[in-house]
Amino acid sequence: MAGVEEPVPLSTSNGGSSLKKRKFRPAGSAENLADMPMPFEKYRSFQSWYKIPFDSKWAKRTWPEKTLTEAPRWCSVDLRDGNQALINPMNHEKKLRLFCHLVSLGYKEIEVGFPAASQTDFDFIRYIIDNGLIPDDVWIQVLTQAREPLIRRTIEGVRGAKNVVLHIYNSTSELQRRVVFKAERDVIKKMAVDGTKLLKELASSELKDHNVRLEYSPESFTGTELDFALDVCEAVCDAWGATPANQVILNLPSTVEMATPNVYADQIEWMCAHLSRRDCVCI
Repeated sequence: MAGVEEPVPLSTSNGGSSLKKRKFRPAGSAENLADMPMPFEKYRSFQSWYKIPFDSKWAKRTWPEKTLTEAPRWCSVDLRDGNQALINPMNHEKKLRLFCHLVSLGYKEIEVGFPAASQTDFDFIRYIIDNGLIPDDVWIQVLTQAREPLIRRTIEGVRGAKNVVLHIYNSTSELQRRVVFKAERDVIKKMAVDGTKLLKELASSELKDHNVRLEYSPESFTGTELDFALDVCEAVCDAWGATPANQVILNLPSTVEMATPNVYADQIEWMCAHLSRRDCVCI
C-alpha cells in the first residue's frame, strides 16, 4: 500500500508557520517512526505546579513499605449508570440480575445507582426496596451531586431501605473551578457543605428510622490542591458530625489520571496524615 504525501504545518522561529510535505504511512507501519516523535515537550510536568510537601505530619512516605494484612471493605459500584452510563446502559432486568449476583457473592456495600440521574435508576432502586430484595446486613449506596433538586430526589429514591450510604460529590479541582464553575475556593467549599447539611436535615426528618452513613467525594481529587482538598473534606465531616462510631467515608478519586500511581499514593498518604480526626473517617 503506497504512502501519501500530505502538507504538514511546522512552527518557525518567528512564531509563524511553514508547510513541508511528509510521507503518511498506513497504520501499522513501523518504518522510520523516529521521524514522527510524540510532541511531549509541549506538556508541562504535573509536579511542576502540583506540590506534595513533606512536613512535620508527613515527614516521609511510608506506603512502599506497607503490605495489606486484612481485606479492605469492598463496595461494588458496577450498578451505577447515571452520568457514567455505558453506551448501552443496563435495563431493569440486567440491573436486577447483577444486584442479586453481587449479593450472592457476599458484598455488604453495593452502590445501586444514581436515582436522580435517570428514571431507570430510580425505578430500579425503588423496586429492590419495595420488594424486600436487600438483605438486612447489606448497605445500599446511592450517588448524587451536591445540588438541592438532585438531593431531594435521591432521598425519595431510598426511603424505606434499612441501611443507606448517601454518596454526595462536587468537583474541587483547580481546572474545573477555573474553567467550569469560574468560582473561588470558598464557593466550591460552600457547595459541598450546603449539600451535606441538606442531606443531614433530610436524613433526620425523612430517614429517621434508617441507618444512614455519608460518603463524600471531592471529584477530580487528583487535580485538587491538597490543602484545599483537606479543607473541604474537614468541613464536610464537621457539617455531618462525623464520629468514630459514625464515620464519614471519604472517597478520594482519581477521576482524571494526571500522574503515575506513586504520586496518587503520596496524595492519599498525605491526606491520611493531615486529617485532624482520622478515626472519624474511612478512606
